Amino acid sequence: MTSQIPSTLITREFRERIVLVGVVLPGTDAEEVEANLDELAQLVGTAGADVVARTIQRRTRPDPATFIGRGKAHELAELAEQVDADTVVFDDELSPAQQRNLEKLLGRTAIDRTAVILDIFAQNARSPEGKAQVELALLRYRLPRLRGRGRELSQQAGGIGTRGPGETQLEVDRRRLVRRMHRLEADLREVERTRQLQRRSRSRGRLREVALVGYTNAGKSTLLNRLTDAGVPAEDRLFVTLDPRTRQLALPGGETVLVTDTVGFVRKLPHELVEAFRSTLDSVRLADLLVHVVDAAAPDPEGQIEAVRSVLREIGAGDVPELLAVNKADVSPRAAQLAADAEGAVCISAATGDGLDELLRAIGDRLRVADRIVELAIPWARGDVLAAVHREGEVVEQEDGDEGARVHVVLDEAGRSHFSEFVVSGA
Repeated sequence: MTSQIPSTLITREFRERIVLVGVVLPGTDAEEVEANLDELAQLVGTAGADVVARTIQRRTRPDPATFIGRGKAHELAELAEQVDADTVVFDDELSPAQQRNLEKLLGRTAIDRTAVILDIFAQNARSPEGKAQVELALLRYRLPRLRGRGRELSQQAGGIGTRGPGETQLEVDRRRLVRRMHRLEADLREVERTRQLQRRSRSRGRLREVALVGYTNAGKSTLLNRLTDAGVPAEDRLFVTLDPRTRQLALPGGETVLVTDTVGFVRKLPHELVEAFRSTLDSVRLADLLVHVVDAAAPDPEGQIEAVRSVLREIGAGDVPELLAVNKADVSPRAAQLAADAEGAVCISAATGDGLDELLRAIGDRLRVADRIVELAIPWARGDVLAAVHREGEVVEQEDGDEGARVHVVLDEAGRSHFSEFVVSGA
């Protein structure tokens, strides 16, 4: 599969100068908006630009035309002129019409948080699948904005004699983008079919699957490296990991599990990205256990926990069992208290290795909670089933009789379903 990511959303011939804009709406407060702008500044820095100013406005509701209102837009234009800003970045998502109107009033580029996050993903995509997913998300974001710009190009009545060359070019561009999106979607469906085959092969081996999830830059890749010597890139930057990586891990009880490092989440994660990465995130939805890595040194770890859980619910993984691993205990005095406040949480340092033995024991315990002992009656004629039971479960006791074997075995839900016809009634 080949994929060519289109040009990103932030120009890089020089370090762009950025003004950030936040809006306090009903249900939010100034402190929350300030925290969101702090994170947005970090995102802008990761994208390769510099924040030179920020401003916050209170509104009872967004202005349909400009989000912030025409008067505030003129004030913002003056501020951007004073600090010689190239681009204005809004923390809230702008509609195509709002973005177009703001660019007219500001005399410079206006983008939103979604555009910045998409830009970072475009920079970090490495594998063919990752590049295709990011390009698909970019095209989904751009397509309605391309449509919106048609009014600037020509008349829109649509009758004979009114369709100008601008609209014709607009339709050509739109069809080209739609064709490219359909091609990317087909490529990704093929990748998903391959992944499903791999998953079925794994399921026959009955290896349990653990997914590392968490806010971006919480330390998931560092933890995977510490546990498995995976050697995956682990940098102090946002969204370094876009492609899932799976490694085997031996637990203290002797069980072997598969551990997958996944893409990090963030507040207001663009819906386009969630949709484009849905096949990749299946490793989270289908996991037996989620190890939710929390950055104890973050300004608002509780808010990050809720943001991650919000995305998990969106992708259908809200009911997967979760184990909180409160990371960075070596640098944050809050780590121990955060772990104490969450039932069953473990306090760790992925960087130093502290607490990892306790984490491994907790993973084994949590996986065994989902298992239970069942009694199976297997006739000698079904030696293949008896062999499969020994392979897929933990045999506690086996009684050999004249007609077959009575086996007491620890099986998870999938295993119990697989051998359901041999379960002894009432066992």
